[in-house]
Amino acid sequence: MKISIACDHGAFEMKEAVKAHLTAQGHEVTDFGCHSLASCDYPDMIAPAAKAVANGECEKGIVLCTTGIGASIAANKVKGVRCALLHETWSAKMTRLHNDTNVMALGAGVVGKNLALEIVDTWLGTEFSGDERHQRRIDKMMALEG
Repeated sequence: MKISIACDHGAFEMKEAVKAHLTAQGHEVTDFGCHSLASCDYPDMIAPAAKAVANGECEKGIVLCTTGIGASIAANKVKGVRCALLHETWSAKMTRLHNDTNVMALGAGVVGKNLALEIVDTWLGTEFSGDERHQRRIDKMMALEG
């Protein structure tokens, strides 16, 4: 699977761990930065990563910052993106089953590395249920974009 990934300086180390984990599993990862611990503004990296999912360049996206909140807000500003902020595996599973999310956000200061990797694996490994009621709700959400 082709996956976009992006972070700010507060999540750089976790992004690198997630990227290595995904690459070891055979995924193709496109890294939109940041590329160091130097202070930066997360929208500068998150937006291009989210746009890569919205335009079909990547199948899924993973965005990170210290809390995951800013990254998730920035990603959700991109038309066509449904980003969920995840801190545990049950929500990772449910957001794929019910919401068909195409981007996930993690907070590097909220979850540890091992849990983050488990969340990533759960999210990537869960397919959308395809249930009509869930698709109807997704269609209504996406219509809000205007």
